[in-house]
Amino acid sequence: MRIFIQRLGALSLLVAFSFALVACGNKEAEQRTAFIAFLQTRVLDKPGLHVPTPTPEEKTSFGDYAQHYAVITDFNEGMNQSVSKPMGEVMAKGALRSIADLASRRDDLKAAKEGLGGLRTALDQQVAKADAAHAQLKQPDDLKQVYDKAYERTVTMPATTFKDVFPALDTVFDSALTIGDFLQQNKSKIQVSGNSVTVTDPAVQAELNKMLQQLNGQSAAINAAQRKMQAMVRGS
Repeated sequence: MRIFIQRLGALSLLVAFSFALVACGNKEAEQRTAFIAFLQTRVLDKPGLHVPTPTPEEKTSFGDYAQHYAVITDFNEGMNQSVSKPMGEVMAKGALRSIADLASRRDDLKAAKEGLGGLRTALDQQVAKADAAHAQLKQPDDLKQVYDKAYERTVTMPATTFKDVFPALDTVFDSALTIGDFLQQNKSKIQVSGNSVTVTDPAVQAELNKMLQQLNGQSAAINAAQRKMQAMVRGS
């Protein structure tokens, strides 16, 4: 009888473990369902770029999948701190208000160009970190399908759009520096007052006009890149 009771006790323990595993499995399924619904309705179904902050209750409902969403939020926070905010400082330093700035603010333009290189490196690092974390995630197929779309929308697309702006900015800074050097080299033949330019040498005037037209065309490329970024954010 004692052996039977012991065996029964062991059987009961196995059954208990079985129930525990089933309960755990159901809990995971509920968490996955909650996370999928969040990604679909709060990120993918809305136009534009949205990285909402889950409420404490939502994070709890995600279970361990909350760490999967952290890959997305960590990237966006990192990009905001190391790229977006410093980009504003770079643009302010490199902003040109008149032709005279091309000659008088060459140091600012050089600093802006160097700062741009740092931003590019910072963005590459943020993307590499996020991509590495993404690659390590273990997800069932139903979640992976939705998560990968959300990752594309909130990580890959913003990073790619930002990267598209860098070459255009770099080219503008190079051209602005070249014009500034040209104005300095020919200062005896060029009189600049704000946006008014007087040139005494026709050959110098032709070359300066050519360079200024090129700069204007490059500025249009930046405006196009900025419009693309705004369209991405709005979803239009």
